[in-house]
Amino acid sequence: MNLHEYQAKDLLKKYNVPVQEGTACGSVAEAVSAYEQIKEKSGSKFAVVKAQIHAGGRGKGAIKENGMNGVKVGKSLEDITEFAEKILGGTLVTIQTGASGKVVNKILVAQDMYYDGPSERKEFYLSILLDRGNGQNVIMYSTEGGMNIEDVAHDTPEKIFRELVNPAGGLLPFQARKIAFKLGLSGEAFKNMVKFVTNLYNAYVGLDCSMLEINPLFKASDDKVIAVDCKMNLDENALSRHPDLAAMRDVTEEDPTEVEAGKFNLNFVKLDGNVGCMVNGAGLAMATMDMIKLSGGEPANFLDVGGSANAQTVEAGFKIIMQDPNVKAILINIFGGIVRCDRVASGVIEAYKNLGNINIPIIVRLQGTNAVEAKKLIDESGLQVQSAIQLSEAADLVKKAVA
Repeated sequence: MNLHEYQAKDLLKKYNVPVQEGTACGSVAEAVSAYEQIKEKSGSKFAVVKAQIHAGGRGKGAIKENGMNGVKVGKSLEDITEFAEKILGGTLVTIQTGASGKVVNKILVAQDMYYDGPSERKEFYLSILLDRGNGQNVIMYSTEGGMNIEDVAHDTPEKIFRELVNPAGGLLPFQARKIAFKLGLSGEAFKNMVKFVTNLYNAYVGLDCSMLEINPLFKASDDKVIAVDCKMNLDENALSRHPDLAAMRDVTEEDPTEVEAGKFNLNFVKLDGNVGCMVNGAGLAMATMDMIKLSGGEPANFLDVGGSANAQTVEAGFKIIMQDPNVKAILINIFGGIVRCDRVASGVIEAYKNLGNINIPIIVRLQGTNAVEAKKLIDESGLQVQSAIQLSEAADLVKKAVA
């Protein structure tokens, strides 16, 4: 589950990780109030306004309606007011959002960290995630922080360092010191970086993160080490341990069809193809998508209904798939292990009757327990549903449907 920058920073503060202070605002009036508070506390007239969306590249992105960048530094109340008016409610397009962009419902008005000369400050990059190949957490860091870290990784990969951390032992003190040393720090800045990395790793583990990225990680002229930006992804499989974190989910940032699927416990991912598929089991779903591709079609979605498919889940799956205007056919591929094929067939027939006005081919391939009985039910239903038992039969039907 993705979090907004302001949400992630609030969580990091609970683990004593120094962050750029700011206030999330949903209106121009709130932005003005936040700016006045920042000016009063810091004594500086500078503040930064950041669009809050689940995508990177905000500083280089632009609001579709007026061309305003997603991150702007203001030096007056007039600046902050203008930025808030042009960013809030606008559609921000970045390299990660695609051409459609994302609507900005909140902005973060934060203190300006660049209060000293360029020679006194440094920007680093640091992230923590799981290295599946090694079965350990890995801290990735670089002296070249900032907006262009992707270019650094591509052009000068030797500047990206890695520190593997055994989850059983946790981050050891010498590893935190090693990271601070390789970042070229000394004195008070060295000590602050060691504390920062240690506390950040504790947050990564304590919050059950799947990814935690700080870019830029800022060293100021007074040797303070501060998280200026933060991207945090939480492991959805661990949210049962964190009901307070689950409540932070922003469904407006997610695909509406995926949100709808989640209400019925359906595992759904929208794709760009023309054949909708409904399958029980992730492995079978992947194989089905391959089969659709080999048959000349393109999968329009990944949809796993799980092992308890019934009329309600099948009907919900139908509705979600048919919201996509590009779908030319629907393939239902069920292996009757946990659930009997005839039960699924009855569910398909009932869902078909309830929905009505289905004017695209529907191919149902059922294999396993009571597969023969299931095929008979569908064939005798009188509905425009084509049945198959063998995967090759289903492939041929898909090929004809998209020809």
